[in-house]
Amino acid sequence: MWTSFVNLFLNLLLFIYKLVGNFGVAIIIFTVLIKLLTHPLMQAQIKSSKLMAELNSDPEYLAMQEKYKNDRERLAQEQMKLYQKKGINPTASCLPTFIQLPIIFALYQAVIAAIVSTPMGLLELTKRVIPGWINISDVFPINPNFLWMNLGMPERLNIGNIGIPVLAILVVLTTVLQTKLTQPPTPQGEGGGSAAMMTGMMNIYMPLLMGFMAYSLASGLALYFLVSNIFTICQYAALGTLHPENLKFWEKKKPAPKTAVKRRPAPAASTETKSESSSAPAEKSESAKPKASAKSNDDDGIFTQKIDYREFKNHKKPKKNQNQ
Repeated sequence: MWTSFVNLFLNLLLFIYKLVGNFGVAIIIFTVLIKLLTHPLMQAQIKSSKLMAELNSDPEYLAMQEKYKNDRERLAQEQMKLYQKKGINPTASCLPTFIQLPIIFALYQAVIAAIVSTPMGLLELTKRVIPGWINISDVFPINPNFLWMNLGMPERLNIGNIGIPVLAILVVLTTVLQTKLTQPPTPQGEGGGSAAMMTGMMNIYMPLLMGFMAYSLASGLALYFLVSNIFTICQYAALGTLHPENLKFWEKKKPAPKTAVKRRPAPAASTETKSESSSAPAEKSESAKPKASAKSNDDDGIFTQKIDYREFKNHKKPKKNQNQ
């Protein structure tokens, strides 16, 4: 199954190379085709990000955050219920990233398989091409050079005795730029729940991971990363969903709007309670003296039970211990 997937990429690359005659240009065209095929997934990602941004200002969501702020497990359960209620898929923002992983590994194997220089490699390549679609004699030998790079080897720009990984640096920068421009701004003070936490972790690790692969693997893969990042930014710009305000890191974020949590009104007091509360000031003055005497006499062991002050309502004297 995996070999067939890699062979599909290999044949597509060889077919494009046969048309344009440049392996670097073939990788660029291949990247654009992959981005166009995954465009529906990107639209789902944009829709999910927009709904998540609107959810962060939803009164029901804010009330939930306040109510279960000390119970993370219950908060996660209630968040999932709210996601289902509003039709939000919290994993949709990460789905295009996960889809790219098999594409990255398959493309890397296809580039390595296409750039061969030995008879055994040529024999293996002949077995993997689709008969009738590509004639191996029309594309072999493949020229792997593009600009200053050998697309089958890690890229370095030699300046004197120093090899600078220009492509790897550009991949990291464009990945960070793409992340900043394509995510809606989050007001200060908003947690965003587990989905926002997952997205934040991806935003940190993905530029580092892609930069490491661009630095250590074939430069044809790094070229794919760079073109993919630039084309994604262009896609968001064409749809009008870029957020250049995220690049203004020197400006403080606006605080999240506070929404008052509605509380249930207190139950109305009964007529008996009202009458008792109205007579409370009068009883307070009368009960002050027995209370003080009860405390002083209790230290001598005279009283063994408490005085029932409710008897003052009927103007009765408090009951005392019979042993007094």
